Amino acid sequence: MAEQDIHTALSRRFGLQNLNCLVTGGTLGIGRACVEELAALGANVYTCARRSQELEDCVQKCKSQGWKVQGSTCDLADTAQREALFDKVKQAFGGKLHVLVANVGTNITKPSADYSEEEYDKIMNTNLKSTFRACQLAHGLLKAAPNSSIVLIGSVAGGPASIKSGTVYGMTKAAMDQLAKNLSCEWAKDGIRINSVKPWYTDTPLAERVTKDPQALAAVHGRTPLQRIAQPSEVSGLVAFLCAPAASYITGQCIAVDGGLAANGWW
Repeated sequence: MAEQDIHTALSRRFGLQNLNCLVTGGTLGIGRACVEELAALGANVYTCARRSQELEDCVQKCKSQGWKVQGSTCDLADTAQREALFDKVKQAFGGKLHVLVANVGTNITKPSADYSEEEYDKIMNTNLKSTFRACQLAHGLLKAAPNSSIVLIGSVAGGPASIKSGTVYGMTKAAMDQLAKNLSCEWAKDGIRINSVKPWYTDTPLAERVTKDPQALAAVHGRTPLQRIAQPSEVSGLVAFLCAPAASYITGQCIAVDGGLAANGWW
């Protein structure tokens, strides 16, 4: 097979040319890596963030690479802003969305007995409620596009074991895995695949309480067979694959990107 033919075949299987993609929380960490990965593979990417300067920086840097990226400010935990976001996405993409990457998340780590009602509600609303509502709002747009998919950014904190990430955070991520399984069955008839990606500690701002603490970081390395934390691009690579034609028969899966953590019993 000629080199050009190989390139064309790979692009058809693993490329995302002209697919309309929404990545929530796309200006930092895993979200930023997803925006860049999908755009580099040919997708039309729309993203959002709460901070306008971070959003502008992300969009402009992507455009300087020749990628098709746009976005708007949005606090996805706010009902009105969330609905306004999907109105903008609908207009930007002519009513068709091929991919939703639900990445927005936050955490407050403290003993379970010490969470206030406000803290509990903040984590639940940001991580879980906003994700579920985003899936609902995206449903019609995804149904209108062929071979569409949702990728939820979960966490190994969602199970099968506790990893000291905070009880409420772990609860939201476990629920997101169940959301992926339920929606994958319910929405299969609409041509929508749903999967969950479950990272372990990754070099992002959300993980800095561990990554900036030498003792905590050494403990993480000690539990991880690969003996390091992940880079955001190592997560976004799986996200991109799950969005691609090559993954067209993969749905309802919760896939860990954890350096071997889940397999580590005694080693």
